[in-house]
Amino acid sequence: MTETTGAASPGTRWLDDDEQETWRAFLWTSRLLGEALDRQLQRDSGLPHTYYMILAMLSESPGRALTMTELAEIVYSSPSRLSHAVNRLEEAGWVSRCKHDTDRRTTIARLTDAGFAVLADAAPGHVAEVRRHLFDPLTREQMLEFRETLRALLGSLDPNREAPCARGEG
Repeated sequence: MTETTGAASPGTRWLDDDEQETWRAFLWTSRLLGEALDRQLQRDSGLPHTYYMILAMLSESPGRALTMTELAEIVYSSPSRLSHAVNRLEEAGWVSRCKHDTDRRTTIARLTDAGFAVLADAAPGHVAEVRRHLFDPLTREQMLEFRETLRALLGSLDPNREAPCARGEG
């Protein structure tokens, strides 16, 4: 919608042509990148990208374990959606859950050796796909500028989160 195509509240700050083009480029790029990564992981490893990210974040954590609350925050998931995903990963034998030693209300998710093996097998193809679609088309300077742009956007969306780009996938 533009200011000439429909009724809107007075004072609406419509996107100018450059902003509209930037918004659409971001929207389609993020959608297509997500779909490409998911397709590659499903094809090569039988994993949805969401499950891969859960396994990757657990693999990078001390003891390959996190509380379910910590894991939900790291992967930007609701507790119920994460619980469903971890149920599936647990059924596959890739994650185990147990109660915290000192706080029985807290559940710990731990990456199993089998889960680590699945992740290790999936990672090379996934990293190649990330590189092909996200890094190879950019110069080093463009990539560094893009990272700073993403950090600014993430800081706006999640201002209380510490260093959201510090966690990698791979």
